[in-house]
Amino acid sequence: MNTTIGTMPEYLTRYFENNNLIGPASLKQIRKDALARFEVLGIPTTKHEEWKYTNLAPLTRSEFHPALYHTLSKDVVVNDLIAGKEVILLVFENGRLNKELSSFDNLPKGITVGELGDNFDHPAVVKNLAKHASFENEAMVALNTAHIFDGAFIHVAENVHCEKPIHLLYISGGEENTLAFPRNLMVAEKNSSAKVIESFHSRGNESSFINIVTEVVLEENANVEWSKIQLENSNTFHISHTECTQAANSNFDIHTITFGGKIVRNNLHIVLDGKNITSNLNGLYVSNGDSLVDNHTLVDHAMPNCLSNELYKGVLDGKSKGVFNGKIFVRKDAQKTNAYQSNKNILMSDEASMNAKPQLEIFADDVKCSHGATTGQLDKEALFYLRSRGIGEEAARAFLTIAFADDVLNRISNETLRDELKNRINERLNKSN
Repeated sequence: MNTTIGTMPEYLTRYFENNNLIGPASLKQIRKDALARFEVLGIPTTKHEEWKYTNLAPLTRSEFHPALYHTLSKDVVVNDLIAGKEVILLVFENGRLNKELSSFDNLPKGITVGELGDNFDHPAVVKNLAKHASFENEAMVALNTAHIFDGAFIHVAENVHCEKPIHLLYISGGEENTLAFPRNLMVAEKNSSAKVIESFHSRGNESSFINIVTEVVLEENANVEWSKIQLENSNTFHISHTECTQAANSNFDIHTITFGGKIVRNNLHIVLDGKNITSNLNGLYVSNGDSLVDNHTLVDHAMPNCLSNELYKGVLDGKSKGVFNGKIFVRKDAQKTNAYQSNKNILMSDEASMNAKPQLEIFADDVKCSHGATTGQLDKEALFYLRSRGIGEEAARAFLTIAFADDVLNRISNETLRDELKNRINERLNKSN
């Protein structure tokens, strides 16, 4: 390999060696195994089918480094509280938890929220960490796993319902070419529930690289809503992998909202490993400039009588590019499966482009499955109708675009977060106009 990151330069080697001094022997071995696997796989190229439309070459042209932290002010954090102030808050500065700016003390009984590195001996961590997101064929998961240390740990005990939203707030920047490998683990035990907001922000316009892996485990009858909001600057390389494993009768709603970045790759894998499971995957990406947003989803129906419903929408302006690859697997024993997938895109300029590839692999015979993808311009008849009512062209285009996005945003239960995202779309459209 001859890529900057793939060859593990000295700065990353030191970073690995320092992190690998911490934690139990079993975790140290996992890190070493992941590092060895990454060195075999290397940085993905466009020759890999899963990365056909996403060229990571720009990522390899800079030397990224772990950044300083504990330099943020409370004012910066307040401005980024997109879900409101009444939250359980963990603030990560360049990938490292800033406890002074966080607020996760005095939690109700049965709820644990804190730094992953402080909870390596927790039974739920011992049982689940690095057990769900496999790095065997995922190079960027391997790279993250080799550096497991910083990140969030969330545990909701059996029959416990977390009333306050849990906000994981990531802020990058402050210096050029910052690097972070956050690792999150959430375990929701039987009959529990929680809502998590994971948001990503930038300080200034410096380049940064974040490679984040999140494992979510839902036990029987658990209910979790997860909102992943990416609001970083146009010089950010953002690669994430979220792996969710669901047990019988559980419900998982996940909203993946992306507002730009240099290169953004969102991998979402969900395994329905029990009967009567529901999974709702909602996605919205709004991009402009020369950004690339790539959403890869995989829903694995492993057991019968389950439902998955997937809706992803994109609004692409400027010279931006979008990618959507959605896979649905229905295994032999997964009879009575209902699986639906839809990807819809609007190109706001002649130079924007979209590559969509919905996929179904069905090995059961008693199923209801559908998928589809559309890409086009704003509805000309709707534009004409609005303009005939005295609405200007720019205002009419903005109105239709917001209505298009609302279908996804209205599925977010947190009203404060939902309104904030709508305001940001409004601001972006006004700037474009």
